[in-house]
Amino acid sequence: MAQLAELEDAKVREANEKRGDDHGVNLGQLRALAKRLKTQQDLSVRLWETGDTAARLLALLVCRPKAFRRDELDAMLRDARAPKLQDWLVNYVVKKSPHCEELRTAWLADTDPAVAAAGWALTSDRVVKKPEGLDLPALLDAIEAEMKDAPDRLQWAMNTCLAQIGIEHAAYRKRATAIGERLEVLKDYPTPPGCTSPFAPAWIGEMVRRKEE
Repeated sequence: MAQLAELEDAKVREANEKRGDDHGVNLGQLRALAKRLKTQQDLSVRLWETGDTAARLLALLVCRPKAFRRDELDAMLRDARAPKLQDWLVNYVVKKSPHCEELRTAWLADTDPAVAAAGWALTSDRVVKKPEGLDLPALLDAIEAEMKDAPDRLQWAMNTCLAQIGIEHAAYRKRATAIGERLEVLKDYPTPPGCTSPFAPAWIGEMVRRKEE
């Protein structure tokens, strides 16, 4: 904790807080610290228990993902309100856990938008890497019915899933594109030059074009 306190930077905190992340540690420096510490599950648990966001990010980098029980991961997600913390928990820990699929289906149906967003993030991953067994038409039905009025974080996760279905599965590309065009979610999202727009029809079109090239 003393080392993390030394890494605190007011400008980094200010930038992070605009995105809802309440910490002031440069992520590159955080990763360097984690690299020195290596895997330490007991330390990870103790860091998480501090409740400090920087400490919890470090905890996720030094943990042993398969060591967590299903209920522990569920509780951690619900207690992790910072977006970066939720992203890292899902991507660095839950995806490597034997409980991943069980949590994906449970979280997808949760009434908490932040929890549901994690379920959609895991679903997007399956759409790309292991789509067998997924009901893609049902996912598109849910997106079509719910995405337009969903809270920002959940909306972003659903939109990502919509785009990935369109990119990866040609049979559903026309419908995914049509849903995106009708709902217009993220259509006007500010996109820097050279970057792909998160607006699903544009995203799908650009990624398909790249694959074809």
